[in-house]
Amino acid sequence: MGDAFYYLQKPQNEPVQHYPPGSPDREVVKNELEKMQQQEIEIPLIIGGKEVKTGELGEVVMPHRHGHVLARYHKAGPKEVEMAIESALQAQKDWAGWAWEERLVIFRKLADMLTGSYRATINAATMLGQGKTVHQAEIEAACELADFLRFNSYFLTEIYRDQPYSPDGVWNRLDYRPLEGFVLAVTPFNFTAIAGNLPTAPAMAGNVALWKPASTAVYSAHYFMQMLIEAGLPDGVINFIPGPGSVIGDTALPHPELAGVHFTGSTGTFQHMWKKIGENIENYQYYPRIVGETGGKDFVVAHKTADPAELVTALIRGAFEYQGQKCSAASRAYIPRSLWDEIKGFLVKSVEEIKVGDITDFRNFMGAVIDKKAFDKITGYIDRARAANKAEIIAGGSYDDSVGYFIDPTVILTTDPFYESMVEEIFGPVLTVYLYPDDKFEETLYLCNETSPFGLTGSIIARDREAIKKADRILRQAAGNFYINDKPTAAIVNQQPFGGARASGTNDKAGSKINMYRWISVRAIKENFVPARDYRYPYMEEE
Repeated sequence: MGDAFYYLQKPQNEPVQHYPPGSPDREVVKNELEKMQQQEIEIPLIIGGKEVKTGELGEVVMPHRHGHVLARYHKAGPKEVEMAIESALQAQKDWAGWAWEERLVIFRKLADMLTGSYRATINAATMLGQGKTVHQAEIEAACELADFLRFNSYFLTEIYRDQPYSPDGVWNRLDYRPLEGFVLAVTPFNFTAIAGNLPTAPAMAGNVALWKPASTAVYSAHYFMQMLIEAGLPDGVINFIPGPGSVIGDTALPHPELAGVHFTGSTGTFQHMWKKIGENIENYQYYPRIVGETGGKDFVVAHKTADPAELVTALIRGAFEYQGQKCSAASRAYIPRSLWDEIKGFLVKSVEEIKVGDITDFRNFMGAVIDKKAFDKITGYIDRARAANKAEIIAGGSYDDSVGYFIDPTVILTTDPFYESMVEEIFGPVLTVYLYPDDKFEETLYLCNETSPFGLTGSIIARDREAIKKADRILRQAAGNFYINDKPTAAIVNQQPFGGARASGTNDKAGSKINMYRWISVRAIKENFVPARDYRYPYMEEE
């Protein structure tokens, strides 16, 4: 490009399509779903822009119909990981020198592809491979991912524009360099948007990445990787290497040119990776940047002044959208006894009305959980609650994996605020309720703060402003994303930067400038126009 100060206009969030009956958008997605179900595709690795097939295959099945194979994907082994690292480091030599506007135009084009001709493709792939309804796919696989691409591009330009003061005779400036080495991006099954963001955010800043998607989300990740190539991303900048986490981690994490880790997943896995990095700290050429968003045990605290309809809606949407498979999903609720008498029947009736089934039937509010491992873990909590003295299942509790991994939305009522389902992360459609005396609101806030090791999301539902202020103060460290009179889910890029602390991660706030700072290494440059010509200072002169 020519000599000019280029300016990127601040983007707007991508409007959400609602797919009502009879709409053209609905018809397009329906057709894409039908087409994808009629074919079985083969998914290769992409290393240095080339397809690599290892012959070690995994299957992609639909959670709601697990006998249906959508794809078979090749798994990376140690040799392929080494190839990907070499490819990335080779690509970095050129990519790091690209002008920022030349890099960002690729990702801005990608966002327009995603919300244009590829919208139905990415939504349908997310629905079939990850078990999302059309609404849940639309809000993140199309809209949130496009927002990440557009806003992260904009945030970078804002960072680059930030320059220091220069007095007369001096020019001070900041050079925002990419990191040296490669970034390992390890992405989860539950959000296509996160899967796309984790490798692209560092790449925008001139970094190169190895992308290891979750095995249960390879399908949508494959389509996004194809889009990256079509948008013009140079070979080797992002290398697509699905495969076992242990194999990829054991090869990539000890590598001396590891520059960073961009991770979303379980707390245990992240802690293992951090430990592995610590064990190899003397071998690295640079201290790796470690950015992670992990688990949550997210809460809703209701005050006695809460509006019943607002509370029940927040609980149902917060706990059961996408089968509770969000790190931000409402999993525990603290409700005053006086309010419980008013809302119990309404809550139970509403939960029992929820339709669960095949996500290609748009009348269903919920689909199936992601796989057999998740199904067994979640139903274990339900079975134990059914047999426990301190717990009672008051809604749902049924499940069936004969066709798909279906679990009905389940509400557990407990008399013990430290009962296992009030404390442990379940990651499924299970909400546990604890009732507290109306006059113990402040004590309950402290209880909520101290119950869980996590600190991701939470909400307070109240009309009383003093109660809201008190909750805000006492729960200040309990949630990195705190909601007032709303469910604790659905953070929007540029509106609610997302991330938590404690056992929930490094709180580097995806969807904000904060996260983008992690992928740059700043060089300060001072140019002196009038250099000194004598080492002596005035104070040294004789009296």
